[in-house]
Amino acid sequence: MKRLVKLAVKLQILRDTRGQDLIEYALMAGFVAVAAGAVMPGVASSINVLFSKVNSIMIVAASS
Repeated sequence: MKRLVKLAVKLQILRDTRGQDLIEYALMAGFVAVAAGAVMPGVASSINVLFSKVNSIMIVAASS
C-alpha cells in the first residue's frame, strides 16, 4: 500500500505544470539580460553583479 501511495505522489508531481510558466519567464529574463550585456558593454558589469547575487541565493537555497 505504501508503494502505491508513493507512486501516486510521484505521478502527481510529474503531471504538475504550475511552476513551468515561472521557469520559462525566468529563462527569458535571463536571455534578455545576457543579450543586453552583449549589446551594451556598460551594462554587462551590473548584470554580472545581479547574476552573482542570484547564484549565491540559489546555493544557499540548495544547501538547506
